[in-house]
Amino acid sequence: MLRKIITYPNKRLFLKSQAVERFDSALHTLLDDMYETMRASSGVGLAAIQVDVPLRVFIVNILNEDKEQKKEDLIEVINPHITPLSEELILGTEGCLSVPDFFEEVERHARILLRYQDRFGAEKELQAEGFLAVALQHENDHLNGHLFIEKIPFLKRQRFDKEFKKAKKAR
Repeated sequence: MLRKIITYPNKRLFLKSQAVERFDSALHTLLDDMYETMRASSGVGLAAIQVDVPLRVFIVNILNEDKEQKKEDLIEVINPHITPLSEELILGTEGCLSVPDFFEEVERHARILLRYQDRFGAEKELQAEGFLAVALQHENDHLNGHLFIEKIPFLKRQRFDKEFKKAKKAR
């Protein structure tokens, strides 16, 4: 089932999400709905809070080397903990389904270790680098009540605020 993605400036996007304690059919339905919603919106990641569910859950499904998004590459992440594996940072252009039509460069850790649980509660570990590491960090920020626009430099943030207000008036 498609769910509605809440968008900036909705205050619920800034809530800190709660840990998942029950790995049941309701969680599985949420994950399945999130996947369907993300794909319908042409996204590569989606956090539960973006569909107005304040749980520590997100999904990431980046394109493979053939530029295809395959369901078998989907990563379902519950109760994540991210540890940087180096001090090296990378700069990449990010967008967000909750901040439509805005893209900006953001610095992220180049390599990370992700510890999490899967939909059944099993403990998992994943080392990631490059775009996958960026996507995981981006979605994890949502669980802590943060959006990528908070990471952009002051002058670019002012430009975003100006463009956002202009677009809102035009509606």
